[in-house]
Amino acid sequence: MANRRTFLKQSAMALPGLTAFGRTHSLENISPNSDNSSSVAPLSGLSRLPSFHLGDETYWDAVRQLYALSNSRIYMNTGGLGPVSFPVLERFRELTTDLQTRSETGHQHIENARIPVSKFVGAKPEEIAFTRNATEGNATIASGMRLKAGDEIIIDASAHPGGAIPWLNQLKARGIVIKTFEPNAETSSEILNRISSLISPRTRVIGVSHITAPTGILLPVKQIAELAHSKDCWFHIDGAQSLGMLPINLREIGCDSFASSGHKWLGAMHGTGILFIREDRLGDILPTEIGAYSDAEYSLPSTFEYIPTARRHESGTRNAPLVNSVQNACSFLENIGLQRIRERGLELTGELRKGLERISNIEILTPKQNDIRASMLTFRSSKMTFSDLNRRLTSEHQLRLRIVTEQDLNAIRVSLHIFNTMEQVETVVNAVGEVLANP
Repeated sequence: MANRRTFLKQSAMALPGLTAFGRTHSLENISPNSDNSSSVAPLSGLSRLPSFHLGDETYWDAVRQLYALSNSRIYMNTGGLGPVSFPVLERFRELTTDLQTRSETGHQHIENARIPVSKFVGAKPEEIAFTRNATEGNATIASGMRLKAGDEIIIDASAHPGGAIPWLNQLKARGIVIKTFEPNAETSSEILNRISSLISPRTRVIGVSHITAPTGILLPVKQIAELAHSKDCWFHIDGAQSLGMLPINLREIGCDSFASSGHKWLGAMHGTGILFIREDRLGDILPTEIGAYSDAEYSLPSTFEYIPTARRHESGTRNAPLVNSVQNACSFLENIGLQRIRERGLELTGELRKGLERISNIEILTPKQNDIRASMLTFRSSKMTFSDLNRRLTSEHQLRLRIVTEQDLNAIRVSLHIFNTMEQVETVVNAVGEVLANP
């Protein structure tokens, strides 16, 4: 096998000519021993899924069986941490064992993953860097923007700490100005108007949560991209809550950068993420964590050139089985269908809303309109604090939900993914009703 530098140079040169992994490609027919960059190992268990019929819970019950989740509690916190499916977990174990047995790095598995993962998000392989989480990707953009004192950044007031703190660090380090807008609105137009009202000649960046973590608001990112570019602003998306929840095509959205984690809705291993930087904007982001693999060539004492892809932001030896799990998680979800997953999330949260609306003293904070809501629903009650309500739902009904402390919302968030069922939704509604009836 070629040494690492020769291999990486060859793979970078070969990327444009490789065949992308198709969305309809059958995972059952791919050889596990193939080294072809467009292939992945077969994911066992998917062939056991029955035919999908609208409104038939049998299909989703079968999907649920592909996860190792314990039946001792009902898990509804994918917005915080998503479980890994058996097929992805099995492949991770196999590859880890293989590489450790041979004591090899598995560089080819990282490069092989770049094509199907880029296809999954509607990007080019050259535009994708593998990170440890969305926070790392957000920090790479914020730190690499070459901002100066007085430059203005607009972000949503609901930004997760992993999305907000990288910009706050630039406030402390460089004296930038941060402006915030409230994303909780009735329409997409209202959100756009709030952002537009904050833009000034000094605005350099507009950064938003694709889906807000506290209340699950789906922001109109395509329209925001158009607004940002009309004002000559960089547009960055924190996609921690969207990757794996709904179809994403970054080229169609038109953002300049996008960061996400693999450990939430995508269902990849912990410690995984992706960073997208648009090909023609790559030179605008200065790499801040850099080392071996970031270079096209170098020689001491004075010669150094970046590799001409987003891989310049990957430094040092990486855990190949972790990156491979991102590829396999994408393939797992593609077999089910991203649009089907999106519709399932809306279906589950729709039923949850109907049930909660029948309970007195419940206020639902998540929008009702399909175009600005996602697979999460946040609610609160005037009869009980979020901590007391969550404690009793956990101890008395074995529900794993998430308290919402941000912005003093005093609420509880329910995240519903493909392993959740209508029966579980009914359990949540009944549990909330019972607890509030006996506070």
